[in-house]
Amino acid sequence: MVFSCSGEDAVYEPVPLSLDIPAIFSNTIIAPVIPSDNPLTVQGVDLGKRLFFDPILSGDGTQSCASCHAPEKAFADNLSLSIGSDGLSGTRNAMPLFNLAWNYNERFNWDGSALSLERQALEPVENPIELHSNWTEVVQRLQNHPDYPELFRLAFNSDAVTKELTTMAIAQFERTLISANSKFDRFTLGEANLTAQELNGLDIFLREDKGDCFHCHGNPYNPLWTDNEFHNNGLDATITDLGLGAITGDPNDNGKFRTPSLRNLAFTAPYMHDGRFATLDEVIDFYSEGLQNSPTIDPLMKNIDQGGVQLSESDKADLKAFLLTLTDNSFINNFNFQN
Repeated sequence: MVFSCSGEDAVYEPVPLSLDIPAIFSNTIIAPVIPSDNPLTVQGVDLGKRLFFDPILSGDGTQSCASCHAPEKAFADNLSLSIGSDGLSGTRNAMPLFNLAWNYNERFNWDGSALSLERQALEPVENPIELHSNWTEVVQRLQNHPDYPELFRLAFNSDAVTKELTTMAIAQFERTLISANSKFDRFTLGEANLTAQELNGLDIFLREDKGDCFHCHGNPYNPLWTDNEFHNNGLDATITDLGLGAITGDPNDNGKFRTPSLRNLAFTAPYMHDGRFATLDEVIDFYSEGLQNSPTIDPLMKNIDQGGVQLSESDKADLKAFLLTLTDNSFINNFNFQN
């Protein structure tokens, strides 16, 4: 902790924390988004981590953020639709959480409904199919807790415990969740080799006449492996979940969902906003021959009339091999991210 001294006066300040930005990021993409009104501090991140794993945020004390965003699953879960604290099924698959500080458009959730990480952390507490509590009760529980009032004071130099400070702390912790140590990252840095199959899978990924994946999911010069934008990728001919369209009210946005990162696919099944695909093979088959046309389908989707890009079985296997090189085992085993 830091004390600013002026004469005999000493004013406490939490210790500033700088993100340890991986070389693979600093060499290729711009700096992370850290709000000026919520800078990272050692105490803020520690508080956010504790809150993230604490079921005190739920109405019945049985679930925490980590119940649907588990570290061993790259902060996702293995359910098609997440289950809330009351046992009710949600409407979306839990998105994994990593590299969130590089989401430059600051739209979070599958549908872009949260306009900051702080806002994203606010919503689940009162959602009846998530933590199903209310902030008045949560703040009261935190205020009456033997540890939290002092932890809030250390994190924010404030005697108050509020929902705003609670979500600010959680957002601070979430911004430290960095995944950048996959086999492909090490290959890019000259520290590992890819097999012939994996290299061919990369070629398929990048070729417009093959996988044509790079438009939405980036390339080796975008180590996020997502554009963090919103697309209708051809899942349904009839759109029942409006996605971004429900947020903007623009029918041209109907059926558009945020592009997920391709990192850590080995841990984050099932896939898509509704978890409809149980395996990575099913996802690749879908893009190869399962596309459904609709009025708002993204113009980047190729060969819609044929159902997709029409990959051979060999190409599919090679593409899968490449995608699995984006797996970061060190991320899910990082002690700093564990309860």
